[in-house]
Amino acid sequence: MSRTAYYPEGAKKPPAPLSPAVRKGAFVQVSGQIAADPATGEVVGSTVGEQTRQAMRNVLATLEAAGASESDVIMFRVYLTDVAHFAEMNAVYEEFLSDPYPARTTVYVGLPPGLLVEIDALAVVG
Repeated sequence: MSRTAYYPEGAKKPPAPLSPAVRKGAFVQVSGQIAADPATGEVVGSTVGEQTRQAMRNVLATLEAAGASESDVIMFRVYLTDVAHFAEMNAVYEEFLSDPYPARTTVYVGLPPGLLVEIDALAVVG
């Protein structure tokens, strides 16, 4: 069984050696998505809420390109730069979810300047 890379329509190719999503069989792994406008690559928003909203849009668009949706996600991983951003991120994140909620891990990391959040996803389809 081979792996296949997927790119959201209209999105710029990543500047690093990675695929936005890879599917192998029923598994779809979405690479960490930041709050970048897919067409320009420019960061969208200066608050963690704004950036979470754009990162989730990017995750969902990438899932769709690979033939998956939010309801196929079994695990999200959220990377934040500041513990104080948790509540705001969580409120926006919840806007994109349906019940039963997927599993999630949230960790605190260093990201490039101007970035406050990064989100990846693991989905199972079929």
